[in-house]
Amino acid sequence: MLRFIIILLPASLVTTASGAEAINVMSFNIRYDNPRDGLNNWRFRKAQVVGIFKDHNIDIAGLQEVLHGQLSNLKKQLPGYACTGVGRDDGKKSGEYSPVFYQADRFELTRHKTIWLSPTPEKIGSKGWDAALPRIATFAWLKSRTSEQSLLVVNTHFDHRGKIARRNSAALIAQWVKQLNERQLPVVVMGDLNCLPDAAPYGELAAAGFRDGLKITRSKHTGPTGTWNGFGDQVEKDRRIDFVFVNKRVEVLEHQIDSRMLNGRFPSDHCPVIAKIAW
Repeated sequence: MLRFIIILLPASLVTTASGAEAINVMSFNIRYDNPRDGLNNWRFRKAQVVGIFKDHNIDIAGLQEVLHGQLSNLKKQLPGYACTGVGRDDGKKSGEYSPVFYQADRFELTRHKTIWLSPTPEKIGSKGWDAALPRIATFAWLKSRTSEQSLLVVNTHFDHRGKIARRNSAALIAQWVKQLNERQLPVVVMGDLNCLPDAAPYGELAAAGFRDGLKITRSKHTGPTGTWNGFGDQVEKDRRIDFVFVNKRVEVLEHQIDSRMLNGRFPSDHCPVIAKIAW
């Protein structure tokens, strides 16, 4: 008589046919803590943001517009996670962060770096080209505690006004990934690019070999085709400005834009982009 043992694994531990471990990654602009946001202020939304981490069993997240107080809130509410990143104004705690959060029992941070999106990328607080504000990219090298394989994650937020700055920022990130990825690791580049897929910054990343997760997902994309809701009553159709890109060493199994609302309100003025990937 044959006997079978069925083992149920968490979603983030699912493996592909090739044996690669699959994980859930997310890019999410959580909207900075603005006192003028009224009922959309951070204090009314933070539980929803934490809920998205838990509901999707997020392994790695790149967040944007995170002020230090919000970072502290999330660290307390997400005890299983660690993070890396700095404030863009002083390279410490001032200004918005673009942090990378990761499940600490799943990954070890082996290296990290922040660059400023400007002609002087290593000058703290530098502002580039026609940008209205300093902008940064956070690089995190993460090693899986299960497979001991490493992944390079880049999280960024491009300028909202500077058209030249956005294009040059994309080219700069591609240049720095090429320069820093000596081991030819799998790479995920995610963030709020403040541009549509037909714009120059997207084209710069595509030309550098980065692939849009929505376009290469093995399963059909789920959710709306836009990521911007502006705290309105619906997501703006096709206004997709938040992305998860991968290089050729990464496979995208699933892709979703989560447009959930609670009591008629979104958790942020952007919707999170979530992808299940394997490498």
